[in-house]
Amino acid sequence: MLDPNLLKELKDFVERNLEVVPLESPSVHTSYHLVENQTELVDFIEKHRNPSFQQTLFHYIDVSGATDPEIYKKAGIDRRLFSKLRSNPDYHPSKSTVIALALALELNKEDTTELLHTAGYTLSQSDLFDLIIEFCIEKKMYNIHEVNLALDQFQLKPLL
Repeated sequence: MLDPNLLKELKDFVERNLEVVPLESPSVHTSYHLVENQTELVDFIEKHRNPSFQQTLFHYIDVSGATDPEIYKKAGIDRRLFSKLRSNPDYHPSKSTVIALALALELNKEDTTELLHTAGYTLSQSDLFDLIIEFCIEKKMYNIHEVNLALDQFQLKPLL
């Protein structure tokens, strides 16, 4: 059971920060620019490409000083899934997996955002699940069980 004061603080946080954004219809006037020169495209990619999810994850693990088993156990991830993350640079983890790893690494909001971004995800101010995760990170609630209890308070699916 979550501490009642923390639960009240979580509910207040959600009420203050949950944004309801009206849907807009996509623009009909989308324009496309064709790349005339293949080297221009390659140069652009080389100049703008960031490290991959795998590179970023293992950088954070190295910086933490923790072992791989410590991280995947703390994240609630089984060894086989973690092995895919380690050995397959093209493996695309779920958003929940990335969040669980960020919590296990005890990353702050900025670093969590970076890790999520490298996997193609973000924390949205319009999503209740994401707001609860953001709240937990801000409160340094890194225990997966406690985070799942907070999610359960709003009848949301737990991490992993």
